[in-house]
Amino acid sequence: MKGVMRLKLAKKKRIALIAHDRMKKDLIEWVEFNKGTLSRHELYATGTTGTLIEERTNLKVHKFKSGPLGGDQQIGAKIAEGEIDILIFFWDPLEPLAHDVDIKALIRLATVYNIPVAINRSTADFLISSPLFEQEYEKIQPDYETQLRERIMKVVGEVKHSD
Repeated sequence: MKGVMRLKLAKKKRIALIAHDRMKKDLIEWVEFNKGTLSRHELYATGTTGTLIEERTNLKVHKFKSGPLGGDQQIGAKIAEGEIDILIFFWDPLEPLAHDVDIKALIRLATVYNIPVAINRSTADFLISSPLFEQEYEKIQPDYETQLRERIMKVVGEVKHSD
């Protein structure tokens, strides 16, 4: 297909785990319940969430800064660099958030790079129980870089012709 890229995800997935304060308990319980499966993958998390997961489960977690201090953006950068395969983000829909724009940017990047996202426990359960979770997977994602380059070249061409 024109305008898309096919990218292979390894059997061992790189999973980002994030939870708002009131959702941390739910995420930690979910990780504990799925510890066996998650232990076969590489885990990333924002600061406080990662520390709590390590303390409760003894799983190794690559930790970033706390979400409001830039951790959400650090994970977003890893998504953009192709270094995160799955995002599990238990967010609290009833809590007004000071860093709401960071969260929207993170979800936007996950969409741009076509990675699976679970924003609640039910979705995370469905995602982790999928046969695709434990095997290699070829994802198809739009080639936005080429599309942007073509768009810019068209604009540059129009500017040259108008001189």
